[in-house]
Amino acid sequence: MSIYKDKKRGCLVFDFDRIINGQRVRSRKLLPKTWKKPQADAYDRQESARLYAVASGIEKPDGLIEDAIKLYLKHKVPGLKSGENIENELALMFWSYQGKNMGDLAQVCRDYREKALKDDGSPLAPATIKNRIRYLTSACRYAWKHHGLGLHDPGEKVEVPPVNNDRHYYLTRKQVLMIAKKCRCQSARAAIRIAFYSGMRISEILRADAVGGNFVLTDTKNGDPRMVPIHPKIQACLKVPMRDRFWISKRFKEAARAIGLGYVRFHDLRHSSASAMINVDVDLYTVGGVLGHKSVASTKRYSHLATSRLRGALERIAKKSPNAKKKEAA
Repeated sequence: MSIYKDKKRGCLVFDFDRIINGQRVRSRKLLPKTWKKPQADAYDRQESARLYAVASGIEKPDGLIEDAIKLYLKHKVPGLKSGENIENELALMFWSYQGKNMGDLAQVCRDYREKALKDDGSPLAPATIKNRIRYLTSACRYAWKHHGLGLHDPGEKVEVPPVNNDRHYYLTRKQVLMIAKKCRCQSARAAIRIAFYSGMRISEILRADAVGGNFVLTDTKNGDPRMVPIHPKIQACLKVPMRDRFWISKRFKEAARAIGLGYVRFHDLRHSSASAMINVDVDLYTVGGVLGHKSVASTKRYSHLATSRLRGALERIAKKSPNAKKKEAA
């Protein structure tokens, strides 16, 4: 058996040390503190079989998280505006993933949530932990998807800490048009109107194709293609050449500040589009379809805006059924 108890750490340890095909194979892993002996024994059998398979050439090795990050930093990060920040954040996590396999990513992230501290010894903010785990997961998924590193999707069991920092501002149509009018950049003015009348993200606006009266998106955030009907009020906007997202966001912010709405972001136009649809009694399912939500949970964030629809539903309880008199007469 390869399992023993580490009394100092208070957990069971998997320790594999064998000579296979003339080569020494070693692997050591601290198991979750909540695991009992039967769980540890089951892991021992499974992991030992996998190590034998890898050493015998039957199965390819899992790959290290460090190697995944090297690939990510070399091929992906240089093209990102926040690349330098991502590289620094991943470096601060090095102690947590050093020597760990891609298949251990979920456990690495759990350990990081429990042990990560600031320089002064105080706990890191949940938002900071969440961002770093996202960066780490993105790096591993990139290496798995584009370079064949790892045996399966390394991020499928990763959990991030809940962060209660949602802030949604809902602009009226009048406020949106005021911002657009105040904006000095034609490209930004067009993007603002498209965002409000389509509910698309700025990244989607920049890569959408206008085909047969619809915006066609072949690559979306949730991975599914999507079509959004083109509103008649933005037909003229389709002829305007678009600048990059950072330029548009900056011009939007300048215009919003100029009319006293400096607290809103370009992405709030998407929330405002959802709010405008709900205010004219469009159901949440349809709103989710327009916005491209894959999960109903994503659309539920707007449920509090549908109070008039809920009130109407309750008021109908007191109304008599149109068939009531017919039944009584019969």
